[in-house]
Amino acid sequence: MEKTPTQLRLRISSDPANLAPVRHDIESFAQACGFDEAARGEIGLCVNEAMANITRHAYDGAEDKPIEISVSFGDHTLRVEIRDWGSGDLPPMREKPKDPLQPGGVGMVCLMQLMDNISFEPQGDGMKLVMVRKLPQKPAA
Repeated sequence: MEKTPTQLRLRISSDPANLAPVRHDIESFAQACGFDEAARGEIGLCVNEAMANITRHAYDGAEDKPIEISVSFGDHTLRVEIRDWGSGDLPPMREKPKDPLQPGGVGMVCLMQLMDNISFEPQGDGMKLVMVRKLPQKPAA
């Protein structure tokens, strides 16, 4: 029987070229934890959107700034922490974008709808985003 991983740590730069490899690593970790394909895609999308927002907003487009990602799994719960050292400003929270055909505002909607919980923890010198997704329990036979 294969052992479920408990932790993944990544230290990358804010370069958009890192989005795809990080998403792949996160989705592979989620697969090893038992998440189905749809859930893995949703988790990967949320990480992708969060990282893109860090580059765009926290780092004002700079592609050489640090981002640390810590993923843990325990008690049927996946926890993703994404830390930046950017502006420390919180992104705008909207229930839905003003106009879905216009860019911007969709990333936060994805996070709020696809994860079980999200929170922003100001760090004094940046921000930490914490996203949580529970593994669905299979009914007892």
